[in-house]
Amino acid sequence: MTITSAEFVISNTDFRRCPQADMPEVAFIGRSNVGKSSLINYLTGKKDLAKTSSKPGKTLLINHFLINGKFHLVDLPGYGFAKVSKTQREKLRKIIEDYIMFRPQLTNLFVLLDSRLEPQQIDLDFMEWLGQSGIPFSIVFTKSDKQTKGKLMQNIDQYKSKLYETWETLPPIFITSSEKKEGGTEILDYIGKIV
Repeated sequence: MTITSAEFVISNTDFRRCPQADMPEVAFIGRSNVGKSSLINYLTGKKDLAKTSSKPGKTLLINHFLINGKFHLVDLPGYGFAKVSKTQREKLRKIIEDYIMFRPQLTNLFVLLDSRLEPQQIDLDFMEWLGQSGIPFSIVFTKSDKQTKGKLMQNIDQYKSKLYETWETLPPIFITSSEKKEGGTEILDYIGKIV
């Protein structure tokens, strides 16, 4: 699939105020500083569609973008929250969970993981919750260009081993680099099959 048009639709904090259009949605989520905005901009071919920031955790809203006039791409707040108060953290958790649980249009959730890191408990817990809740999701490893190929595959294999401790089969896995423009075609082809 090729993205020929991508336009901002709406930002809000409540799934009930999301677009009512009966269109499929694919959403992107990850912890602070995982490279979510950069990946969305790379996939859509628009360098300023999702706002990137030197300060992690700037996405505090549910952001909807209309893609090719056919489906919505959704940029969700991170779940590893930047330096925010406990009240704000709880508010963000509710925004995220309500959207994921009560948005029937959600076709797939792309969970972004920093490929430079060993398995993080917060990521494993989040994916476990998705699995238990029956939410269709895929794993996207970001920043694959930031370490050697050997180290990259070692980290990914560690994640797979951890997941196989509780999962029989793994969700689709994608390896990306927004900087080197790698992995986007595979993600877009997958989206093309499910929307």
